[in-house]
Amino acid sequence: MSAFSAAHLASLGLLLLAAPLARAQATEPEKSPEPPIVQLSEEGYIFSTADKAFVLKIRGQLQGDGRFYVADSDRSGTNTFLIRRLRPFLDGTLFGFVDFRLMPDFGVNQPLIQDAYIDLRPVEWLRLRAGRFKTPFGLELLQANTDVPFIERSLTFDLVPIRDAGLQLHGDIAGGRLAYAFAVVNGDPDGASIDVNTDDSFDLVARVFAQPFKGDTDSALQGLGLGVAVSRGLQFGTPSTNTSTTVLVPQRSTGQEIIFSFLNNGTIGPTVVADGEHVRLSPQGHFYWGPVGLLAEYVLSSQEVSVGDQRARLTHHAWQAYASYVLGGDASFTGPKPHQPFNPKTGKGGALELSVRYQGLDMDDDAFPLFADPTRSVSQARGFGVATLFAFNRRVRVALNYHHTTYVGGAVEGDREAENVVMSRFQVAF
Repeated sequence: MSAFSAAHLASLGLLLLAAPLARAQATEPEKSPEPPIVQLSEEGYIFSTADKAFVLKIRGQLQGDGRFYVADSDRSGTNTFLIRRLRPFLDGTLFGFVDFRLMPDFGVNQPLIQDAYIDLRPVEWLRLRAGRFKTPFGLELLQANTDVPFIERSLTFDLVPIRDAGLQLHGDIAGGRLAYAFAVVNGDPDGASIDVNTDDSFDLVARVFAQPFKGDTDSALQGLGLGVAVSRGLQFGTPSTNTSTTVLVPQRSTGQEIIFSFLNNGTIGPTVVADGEHVRLSPQGHFYWGPVGLLAEYVLSSQEVSVGDQRARLTHHAWQAYASYVLGGDASFTGPKPHQPFNPKTGKGGALELSVRYQGLDMDDDAFPLFADPTRSVSQARGFGVATLFAFNRRVRVALNYHHTTYVGGAVEGDREAENVVMSRFQVAF
């Protein structure tokens, strides 16, 4: 056989062998994509693709409160039951690196949007947030309202910015041992959230928080965290009965009564407005070790104000410290963690958290009487509170609090009557 014939035969053999293989490949069905994952757990309803590149979480919280004033004849508040918060919200991820949150609130019959933001996170240590979000400043503020040991936050809440719209660069470094946040926001008054910018100025906010022993299970200091937050901006208001226009809002007690307000008579009489630089400073820290929890923070707020031709820089101070102890669980910044969830059949499980808090608020003495009425606004508040909270599990809790607050000033003669308030809460969050 010639070499030419041998080559042809070899080629023919290869074709005969390849033909059935090609037919098999042609008839083999394409591999179908993996089905989406649907989960229902204490984290809510979760829908995701198999690779977690697209995730949607449907979550919510409901807080039913009772608020009862004891022996306070001069109070403005009423004994009442109320829906303090009713928040359905959506958390999600797109393309594996874009997170978002949309959270409305229907509590106390005042529907509004609390959170609405997008997070771009190419890496954990570098995230860019845009939209409306909690201003990265107050330590207790950054603790979720479902996790705080007390039903209402402390008097430091009166001097911190709450939620604002803007841009925030933030992230966690070294596994969360160092967290940072830098934000450019419209600029909120103390103790308030305002959606729009009324004066063309912006606030700069910076916060760093270190937990150097985080993740070290052998160290008793793994729950230690220390940080500091600062903010600076220019805020300018105009006389109006609308606090979003004056850029100054009232301060409230733990029982949510107004205890300090600037003179505000619209266009008829003297109205105090923000008129210049606004600076805040807050050193803060917490410590958790087994069943023991400690948290403390101090807030200084310095604001330039004016009324007519009179100007002043007023500096206010607030502080708080609380300690908690958990029976049947561990204390943490995200609330008590029961060793085992409550079992209604056996009556065992769950965790009981006992907490005490001391707090104070000092308004600048120079505010009186030109910028605030000393017969209606207090210059000082001091208070203590005790709280019991039973966590059936991580998501269902009941709580009972008592708060006593004394005042300096704020009455036609002498001091405003002390506030004594009992509060209760039933909470479901998932």
